Amino acid sequence: MRGRVTGQAMELLGSGGCRISVTRLFLSPSAKAAAPVTGAHGVGRRFRSTSSMSSYSELARERSKTVTSFYNQSAIDASAEKPSVRLTPATMLYAGKSPDGQHILSSARYLHKELPVRIAHRIKGFRSLPFIIGCNPTILQVHELYIRAYHMLSDFPAIQDQETEARYSKMVKQLLDDHKDVVTMLAEGFRECRKHILDEMLVRNFLDTTLTSRLGIRMLATHHIALHEDNPDFVGIICRRLSPKKIIEKWVDFARRLCEHQYGNSPRVRINGHVAARFPFIPLPLDYILPELLKNAMRATMESHLDTPYNVPDVVVTIANNDTDFVIRISDRGGGIPHSILDKVMHYHFSTAEQSAQDPRMSNLFDSMTNSGPQSGPMHGFGFGLPTSRAYAEYLGGSLAIQSMQGIGTDVYLRLRHIDGKGESFRV
Repeated sequence: MRGRVTGQAMELLGSGGCRISVTRLFLSPSAKAAAPVTGAHGVGRRFRSTSSMSSYSELARERSKTVTSFYNQSAIDASAEKPSVRLTPATMLYAGKSPDGQHILSSARYLHKELPVRIAHRIKGFRSLPFIIGCNPTILQVHELYIRAYHMLSDFPAIQDQETEARYSKMVKQLLDDHKDVVTMLAEGFRECRKHILDEMLVRNFLDTTLTSRLGIRMLATHHIALHEDNPDFVGIICRRLSPKKIIEKWVDFARRLCEHQYGNSPRVRINGHVAARFPFIPLPLDYILPELLKNAMRATMESHLDTPYNVPDVVVTIANNDTDFVIRISDRGGGIPHSILDKVMHYHFSTAEQSAQDPRMSNLFDSMTNSGPQSGPMHGFGFGLPTSRAYAEYLGGSLAIQSMQGIGTDVYLRLRHIDGKGESFRV
């Protein structure tokens, strides 16, 4: 009986487009309670109290609203059918700034139309998850965040003047802050229900799409907010003359502090190659990817030299720049990745302790110590670091590749395309 009821519930709730008979679904307990009971005290037990029946009805109405908000929203369905309009970074870079602030109004009007569509696409993705995974409380909480964001954005009035735009920007800032822990929450949610994951490719595709879409949304929103700032080196979030060496040095300092806190020492990092290179690029995705790669290299180095923690080999970072793209190679001498897990290090993993003991790349580097990490807190707890970095690199039209020499060390190659408009570029 229980299996049949569960199957009916899954059938009812699992499809986003159906009309759910919520009253029938949620009133079944009260229907049972109100059923005729035979016996000496049957009459008294049948109508136990008016207040309890009333509370059942209130609970049913409340649950009806909740479920309806998840699965019966025609506005979200309509938005999810619209295509998103993705911009090239060159378009964002060369849009320019107007003295009267029209460029900010144009940006706000674009976001006003675009963000609800992108968020509706993600809500549709959450609805398509297997029922038992979608019902996980942590994943459900993220789903609720997206539904709330959709309504806040889509209900906002048309942007006619700078006063309306200022209120819109304030709301976008608040939403960015509300969603800053989404990646960690997803990682925790999938770890909690990992035993129910039967199709890992389905989950991988969901996470790739959700995480890269989130990156794109945050880049667009942050770009709009940054347009208000008067910084001659930047157009929004795009740095006109980004120095790969400087941004690498910033995250080297961050990773070394974590490493020294954990192990008492850290490897030196040498940067070579095209160290004087400068070109237009968006620092934001590098602020997600570089800390993860550097922490992995440092941890592998320290854990393979525990007997000589104050005499460890350097980590070497090489920059290669050309007309089409640029490459950052991070080389460590941390013993390499064992053959048995080499093909798994780019997969999402939903546990920490057991697997991370095999190799540092299988999980977050310093666990809770990365809570103060870049932009959105720990982007990569629970084995999310490398697969998230790979997804981001591919979203940016590049790649993340690993070459491991077992017994010696590992080279990680981050390759990203230029955004100067001279060649084909990714779209945000």
